[in-house]
Amino acid sequence: MNSSHIFEIKIQIQILMPDQSAHNALPDNPITKLFGIQYPIIQAGMIWCSGWELASAVSNAGGLGLIGSGSMYPEILREHIRKCKAATNKPFGVNVPLMYPDIDKHMDIIISEGVKIVFTSAGNPKAWTSQLKAHGITVVHVVSSVKFALKSEEAGVDAVVAEGFEAGGHNGREETTTLVLIPGVRDAVKIPVIAAGGIGSGRAMLAAMALGADGVQVGTRFALTNESSGHPAFKAMAIESTEGDTTVAIKALAPVRMLHNHFYEEISAAEKAGASVETLAAMLGKGRAKRGMFEGDLEEGELEIGQVAAYLKEIKPAQTVLNDIWNEFLAAGKDIVKKNHVFLQ
Repeated sequence: MNSSHIFEIKIQIQILMPDQSAHNALPDNPITKLFGIQYPIIQAGMIWCSGWELASAVSNAGGLGLIGSGSMYPEILREHIRKCKAATNKPFGVNVPLMYPDIDKHMDIIISEGVKIVFTSAGNPKAWTSQLKAHGITVVHVVSSVKFALKSEEAGVDAVVAEGFEAGGHNGREETTTLVLIPGVRDAVKIPVIAAGGIGSGRAMLAAMALGADGVQVGTRFALTNESSGHPAFKAMAIESTEGDTTVAIKALAPVRMLHNHFYEEISAAEKAGASVETLAAMLGKGRAKRGMFEGDLEEGELEIGQVAAYLKEIKPAQTVLNDIWNEFLAAGKDIVKKNHVFLQ
């Protein structure tokens, strides 16, 4: 662990008074500065879970809310952007998977509606970064390796999200865990680094910051909130899950971490038996994630969620989740300083 980074976190934590912890942000934090937010906590833009209600709730609570555009038709995205604008006067953004078939329409809507922050993923950051930045938009790209973090920096993005293998949904082929990925990316790039994958608590946030992250992106914990647009049955199944109930499958097609159900068992067995990419694509079909996460088909739907779901036991409002993470982050940091006072001098 980098001693200078620990010392910096120590000083930041000590500056905050215990009775004011819920109302202060880390001083001089690159992520709060970049986005104009209070806390360096970003809500991931997840398909079927991250509509305007969740994004605005997180932004109103002092974090950065993201609308997940990957599950939206263009005009639906426009509607969510406008509703989010009406629900918050705080910064918010849109997550755009670059593999989306109507990507041109999505980007046109984002630009015309005046969105100021875009997180891109699942594609080449060079494709849109320069055009978005030409319109004054802050661009962040999601990566799963040092190699792609460097490519993103070369493309001109303002920050990267380094997402470890613990994360739910589409995952990196490298299978690099958050614990290994974050320091690797931090050492490789000069731009701000946001940690993601397995972060559902303040203790995990503190660990990510100690590894070199400037902030965190939280997916699963916000997917399982009152404002998430995920189906209540999907949320309940995720909350009831235990260790080992999620696995990354369909690696030959597009690696996705999902809860175990009938669909997972079928497609996993087919993959193990050597099924072709075409066969797996046919089994996946269209709308499989919508069927599971949005419509609540717990047997035949694709139920994307991260490993950390096994340790989450309650559906809460998004503001409560953000406050819980932040206050636990501060408490855990002070506890480390107290326990290791001699070593941190």
